[in-house]
Amino acid sequence: MVGFAFFVVRILAPNNPNSEKLSSYECGEEPVGSAWVPFNSRFYVIALIFLLFDVEMVFVLPWATVFGNKRLQAIDHRWGWLSLTEMFAFLGILIIGLVYVWVKGDLDWIKPKPVIPTVKSEVPHSFYEKLNKRQGAYTVKEFTIKNTADIKETAPATATAPIRKPLFKPTFKKPENES
Repeated sequence: MVGFAFFVVRILAPNNPNSEKLSSYECGEEPVGSAWVPFNSRFYVIALIFLLFDVEMVFVLPWATVFGNKRLQAIDHRWGWLSLTEMFAFLGILIIGLVYVWVKGDLDWIKPKPVIPTVKSEVPHSFYEKLNKRQGAYTVKEFTIKNTADIKETAPATATAPIRKPLFKPTFKKPENES
């Protein structure tokens, strides 16, 4: 039935491709660059974990309605205990899976391994250590303005500063079919 529905849609649906329809969609902006950009795989792992616990909520909601239904428990008190036992089994399986994935290391962020640079130098390392340990070898001079009159003349006043134009101009494409 599904295959037949796809077949009927393929036959009956209009097929009018144009450059606007075939371009990738970037939130209403003009696409810039290639769509094949490097994507960090840790976001994929986080998305999978989100989906796992999101789907878990779909199963917890019916349990909460059965467990909290006083009328159903008044008919037979075993309904409450049965639903509580089922939920502990369900959450137990999820927690065991989460602990397994955590211990395996699949939840760790993928971190780049730092590379410590090495330099081949003729100067011995001990010379750099002695130079860095010397007290008072380098002094920072205080900054002073010698002639403040020159600076006041060249600096623009904030009230009369010109208004800058934006660095970009938004453009919008008009549909090709419009006349």
